[in-house]
Amino acid sequence: MGFRGAIFDVDGVLVDSPHQRAWREALRDLMEHEWSDIRGQTGYRPERFTADVYQAVMAGKPRRDGARAVLEYFQVPDPARRAEEYGERKQRRLIELIEAGEFHAFPDALRFVLAVKGRGIPIAAASSSKNAGLFLSRIRLDVFAAERGLPYDFIREGLTLKEVLDVDISGRDLPRGKPDPMIFLVAADELGLPPQSCFVVEDATSGVQAAKAGEMAALGVARMHDQSALEEAGADLVVTALDEVAVDALDRGRLERASMV
Repeated sequence: MGFRGAIFDVDGVLVDSPHQRAWREALRDLMEHEWSDIRGQTGYRPERFTADVYQAVMAGKPRRDGARAVLEYFQVPDPARRAEEYGERKQRRLIELIEAGEFHAFPDALRFVLAVKGRGIPIAAASSSKNAGLFLSRIRLDVFAAERGLPYDFIREGLTLKEVLDVDISGRDLPRGKPDPMIFLVAADELGLPPQSCFVVEDATSGVQAAKAGEMAALGVARMHDQSALEEAGADLVVTALDEVAVDALDRGRLERASMV
């Protein structure tokens, strides 16, 4: 039996969003101004807030949990109280970046989404980010497909990435975040499918762990050169781009690497 549903994370999988930049710039701003009095008590330095730190500590977590996690990482005093202020500062900066168009969709991800949809597999987006809908609604699939000559009959004028989804539960206030499987279980339920018939596409180890905890196949996308970490988290297949996935194998319920001719 083939896969009957596909569940995608958004940030880092479908969209190269400015989340990481917004978190980094918001913390730098706080440390230079409102929190300058406690900066010397912390392990924070601007250059220490790297992509690896973001991926390992924050990626895939709800806003407040991610904020608290990185404040704890940098040994900022009273991280639970400061997390809300930090999260609000990050959100303001993120909206500024979105409105300025400082993001883009990954072309390989759009090709894969269209190929999956073209095989009749329903698609869900399941991101902890409350901003995912803003990104998805600004990405024009009709323009992308026309520029590349992709002949899918379900594409109409003005079609956005958000509109091609069958289910979108991004930003829901769920009681448990990744690596708990709740977000993916809710997505499968709203697709009307058993979890075991779905595969999840993730770029974070916490997301891969959540998929496996929910008894789903996990496809890891190593955009941060973190193949080993995703494999260790339990991913069934790890690729550096979604063009590497054998789309026809989905009909057999398998995640396989495409043959390179």
